Amino acid sequence: MPDLKKKPTLSSHLWVIYSLSIILLVVIWYFQWELGIIMTVFLAASIFYSIRKEKVLINEAEEYISVLSHRVKKVGDEALLEMPLGIVLYNDDYTVEWVNPYMNKFSGEKDTVIGDSLNTFSEKLIPMIKENKDDMWIEINDYEFKTRIKRDERLLYLFDRTEQSKLQMLYHNEKTVIAIIFLDNYEEITQNMDDKTKSQLNSQVTSLLNNWSTENGLYLKRTSQERFLAVGTKQILQNLEKVKFDILDQVREVNGEQNNPVTLSIGVGSGDAELTTLGELAQSSLDLALGRGGDQVAIKDEAGKVRFYGGKTNPMEKRTRVRARVISHALMELVKVSDNVIIMGHKAPDMDSLGAAIGILNIAKTNGVDGYIVFDPEDIDTGVSRLIDEIKKDDSLWDHFIDPEEAEEITGGRSLVVVVDTHRPSMVANETLLQKTEYKVVIDHHRRGEEFIDNPTLVYMEPYASSTAELVTELLEYQPKNLKLKILEATALLAGIIIDTKSFSLRTGSRTFDAASYLRSKGADNILVQKFMKEDLNVYVKRSKLIERAEVYRDSIAISKAGPGKTYGHILIAQAADTLLTMSGITASFVISERDDGKIGISARSLGEVNVQIIMEKMNGGGHLTNAATQIEDTNLDDAENLLKDIINEYMEGRESE
Repeated sequence: MPDLKKKPTLSSHLWVIYSLSIILLVVIWYFQWELGIIMTVFLAASIFYSIRKEKVLINEAEEYISVLSHRVKKVGDEALLEMPLGIVLYNDDYTVEWVNPYMNKFSGEKDTVIGDSLNTFSEKLIPMIKENKDDMWIEINDYEFKTRIKRDERLLYLFDRTEQSKLQMLYHNEKTVIAIIFLDNYEEITQNMDDKTKSQLNSQVTSLLNNWSTENGLYLKRTSQERFLAVGTKQILQNLEKVKFDILDQVREVNGEQNNPVTLSIGVGSGDAELTTLGELAQSSLDLALGRGGDQVAIKDEAGKVRFYGGKTNPMEKRTRVRARVISHALMELVKVSDNVIIMGHKAPDMDSLGAAIGILNIAKTNGVDGYIVFDPEDIDTGVSRLIDEIKKDDSLWDHFIDPEEAEEITGGRSLVVVVDTHRPSMVANETLLQKTEYKVVIDHHRRGEEFIDNPTLVYMEPYASSTAELVTELLEYQPKNLKLKILEATALLAGIIIDTKSFSLRTGSRTFDAASYLRSKGADNILVQKFMKEDLNVYVKRSKLIERAEVYRDSIAISKAGPGKTYGHILIAQAADTLLTMSGITASFVISERDDGKIGISARSLGEVNVQIIMEKMNGGGHLTNAATQIEDTNLDDAENLLKDIINEYMEGRESE
C-alpha cells in the first residue's frame, strides 16, 4: 500500500517527459526565442494541469483505501468476535488464555473460561494435542465441531459443523435396508392341519408381523405362505437392534399343532450398496440364519460383517425325510460323474468325523467310484486311536486312507471333495484340496458360522441333528440296495452318534434312534463301541485334575482354567466340560487350557439355558447352543479367562434386560 502521508507529486515517468521537454525548449529558445516563449507558456500550463490532476487522483485513492481499510478491519473484527467460529488460545499447561466471544457461550454458568483447563470444552482435546493430531471432531453441548490444531501458536480453531453432522446422520439413517422374513417350520406345522386351524394360525402370524411392521415404520409384503419381504431404513434397523428383534419372541408364543411353536428367521441386507446387492445380502443372511438352525436374525453388510440376534432355542427336528432322500440322490449323481471322491473331516478328527467319512466312503464304493479318506497319522487323539487300530487290521478299508500330500496328487478338476463334520475351510484336514476342484460337498451338523467353504456344489447342514454320523447314516439308507456295510464301518458310525450324544442323553431326537437302529441292523457292535470309548487311566487322572480347578461363576456357571505350563488336547478339555455340566446346580461349563500348538482352547457346554454358541462366537469360535468351542492365538490363560468372563457378563446382563 502506498504511503498516503507524502505530498502529491508528479509521477516519475512524467518528470522524465517534462525534463526532455525543457531540454528541447532551451534549444528552441537558442534558435528562435519567439517560439520559445510560446512553448514555455504551453509547457508551464501542462505541468500545472498534470500536478493538479494527479493530486485529485491521489486524494480519491486515499479516500478509497481508507474506506476499504475500515471495512476490512470491521470484517476482521466480526470474524474474530461475532462469527460462529471458535478461537481458543492456550498455554503450555493446556490452560485457556483467551477465547473469542463465540466460545464464551460454552462456558456454562461461568462468565468466562479463561484460566480453566481445555477439558472444560472436551476431555479429548488435550490427548489429541499431545498425540500431534492436526484435526479432530469434538462435541460440546450438543454442537459438533471440526477442530484445527495450530500447535506452534498454541491455537485452536473450532468450526461449527453441527448442521453438516446432522445432515450426514440423516443421510446415513435414511439408507435403505432390505429384510427377508421366513417362517422356519410353517410347512411342518401346517401339513396335518385342517383349513380352519391353518387359517387361524396364518391370521395370528400375519397380524403380529403387520402390527410389528406398522409400529416400526417398515413396508411389509407377503410373497408366499412362509416368506415376507420388508423394506426399511438404517434408523429402523438400529431401533430393532436395540430391542434385539423381540418379534422373534412374540412369534414363538404362537403355538401350532401339538404346542409346536412357530419360529421366525430374518435375513437383513444393509450398507452402502445398490438395491440388487442389498437383496442378495438379505438372502445370504437368511441362508446363514437357517443354516444355524433358524429362530434368529442375521444382518450382513456389503463388507461381509454379520451380526446375529436370537438363536435362543434348540433347532426343531424336521418331521419328514424328504430332504435326506433328495440330498442322498443328489450326492449319488455327483459321485457317479466324478473321477474319484476325496473325503476329509476336520483337523484332529474325532469319532463323529471319522465315522461320517467312512460312511461317505461306502457311498462312493456303492456307486462304483474310488473313494479316499484324507488322514494325517500325526494328527490323531487317543480318542480315535483304538478305532484306527481296528481299521488297520482290515486292509481293504485301510487302503482307502491316504495322507494329505497323496490326496493333493490324486485330486483333479473332476474330483469330488466331500467335507464332513465342519464347514470352515480353516478347520479341514487339507485346505489346499478345496482349491483343486470345483465340485465340493459339505455335510455338517454344526450351526453355520461366518466362515464357510466357497461355492459348494451341495450343502447338507442340519443343526437339529445329533451328529454328522446321523446325517450320513440317513443318506446311506437311500443309496442302492447293494450297499453292504461292514460291521466295523457300521460300528464306527454308531460310535460317532453315541459319543456326540453322550450315550443318547444330549441333542437326541427320534431320527437319532432311527439311525442307530439302522446301524444295529447292519451289524454295529455295541461291545466294540464300548471298547473304542474306553479311557486311558492317565487321561482320566489329567481330566480329574482339570475338573478340580473349577470355580463357580455367577452362581451356576463352572469355569475351569488349567494350571500354567499345562497343555491339554481339545478332546480332553471337551470331556472335562461335559463332566462339569453333570454337577448339581451347574447350567453351563467352560474349560480353558493351553494346547500343544500354542493356542488357548476353550470348550463350552450347557443344558440349553445358556447359549454357549453365541458366547464362543464372540471369541471367534462356534458350535451349538449347548456345545461350542474356540481357539485363541496370541494370548495367555489369564487374559482368555478375563475375556470370557466379560463376554459372559455381557450376555447374561443382556438377557436379563430383555
